[in-house]
Amino acid sequence: MSIWDSLSVWEALAILAAGIGAGTINTIVGSGTLITFPVLLATGLPPVTATVSNALGLVPGSLSGAIGYREELRGQGRRVRTLAVAAAVGGVTGAVLLTLLPPTAFETIVPVLVALALVLVVLQPRISAAVRRRERRGTASGAADVGPALFCGLLLASVYGGYFTAAQGILYLSLMGMLLNDTLQRLNAVKNVLAAIVNSIAALFFLFVADFDWAAVLLIAVGSAAGGQIGAKVGRRLPPAVLRTVIVVVGVSAIVQLLLR
Repeated sequence: MSIWDSLSVWEALAILAAGIGAGTINTIVGSGTLITFPVLLATGLPPVTATVSNALGLVPGSLSGAIGYREELRGQGRRVRTLAVAAAVGGVTGAVLLTLLPPTAFETIVPVLVALALVLVVLQPRISAAVRRRERRGTASGAADVGPALFCGLLLASVYGGYFTAAQGILYLSLMGMLLNDTLQRLNAVKNVLAAIVNSIAALFFLFVADFDWAAVLLIAVGSAAGGQIGAKVGRRLPPAVLRTVIVVVGVSAIVQLLLR
């Protein structure tokens, strides 16, 4: 039975709002799943079904955010194409793991992953500061300067993203910030493209092999598409501390719900 049959108006609005928030935050930095995932759990979806539905629903938001950052993508074609290979291979690997491992394994692993994601969210200001210090040490360059360390690191981050997307964007930004010489906004544009690739490939795989709920997918898709544009145009002006506080609060609630199930 779809949750559409049992959703109240307020629950539907909560999922839609969570989708908008997730799309906005994912475009700015990442971790939007820490908003949508607890809301889906609260509606009664099993954890794996909630994760698959969330991954499908966030695809329009990822694409919307990538389009919103198209100006910052100019001159980065070779870089994006190289890293897209790592994102695609990692994304499908993570999606396969999600469907092969038993639900009990997911319920054991995900609280740890959410906790790790929350730590990364809290550390994000320091990661951004490190990126800015790197910017000041050299001139920005759009060269396709992807080395083996960055390729392998993004491959592993994409495996994580295909399995559970929370804080995937922060992993991308921290890796690229440490290993590439470019501005934060241009790196964020690349991050949005890579996240769109991982989400799209994982979603395509899930369509054929995993259980999901169309009502949840539709509500998150509509919300995340709108949120992607908000994140690209307006979301940069929101106080980062407020966003991090919201993410940490909903992330902790997700851990509590998972541990109490």
